[in-house]
Amino acid sequence: MNNLGDLEIFARVVSAGSMSAAGRELGLSPAVVSKRLRRLEDRLGTRLLQRTTRQISLTEAGQGFYERVVAILAGIEEAEAFVSRRSALAHGVLKVSAPTSFGRMHIAPHINTFMQANPDLGVNLMLRDEFVDIVGDGYDLAIRIAELSDSSLVARKLAPVRRVLVASPDYIKRHGTPDTLDDLDGHICLAPHNNDAWKLEGPQGEIIHRPIGPLQTNSSEVVREAVIGGIGIALRSTWDIGAELADGRLVQLLPAYEGSRNVAIHAVYASRRFLPAKVRLFIDYLAELYGPTPYWDTEVGGR
Repeated sequence: MNNLGDLEIFARVVSAGSMSAAGRELGLSPAVVSKRLRRLEDRLGTRLLQRTTRQISLTEAGQGFYERVVAILAGIEEAEAFVSRRSALAHGVLKVSAPTSFGRMHIAPHINTFMQANPDLGVNLMLRDEFVDIVGDGYDLAIRIAELSDSSLVARKLAPVRRVLVASPDYIKRHGTPDTLDDLDGHICLAPHNNDAWKLEGPQGEIIHRPIGPLQTNSSEVVREAVIGGIGIALRSTWDIGAELADGRLVQLLPAYEGSRNVAIHAVYASRRFLPAKVRLFIDYLAELYGPTPYWDTEVGGR
């Protein structure tokens, strides 16, 4: 231990009344306590304690030294408490990137509660569907809904993503219900806004289906409105259409097949040794808000 440790031992011996009692409190043997006290006195060039077989007492120099040591140790304790309180509070400005629809539906409604709990924090929430350069663009973190690959960034899973095939009752009335995946070839299928194929998991394992339909768009929200409006069948996340499934405006099709379970909602941030309180608190807030069974799935059932 350093010289500060010697001061702590000295103060504990005085308050405990003996080296053996101080040793028990500190988890040290009386021999170690005695050695450390002698080292402190040798360094100071003066005797601090009068030792007898039954008790110890402070010398005149020891009394003045003890009063000052207690003040120093109290100041250190107060300083540590101050830093701990500061590190536990969110302050400054938190810059967050999130997908447009998800941010509007599942972040924006909860921002007020978070900000009320952290009154010294400002939030800059940027909604966009493109992946941002977190470091280069100065973001503290990004919310990403994806199957993440290895990168230099750190990711924490906030919630699972469940994606199901859905259509409106009106569409089903006009076009019928597909009974097999092959039947989808005879239906209007609404491609994702990025025109990717549907990666499905079912009884046969992973299956790739490329939807074909008359609507093309770069907007996920357009696809959402199209499927609710009865244009066709879509593969949608329950965070996006959970309310419509619950109230019957949409119906799940081919329930044996759902989107890849590797897709999840993540908080992604730069790899740092010390995570700022504002980032940690926001991530913890969202993780607790969503949880392993997100609120948007509770009304439409689990897997």
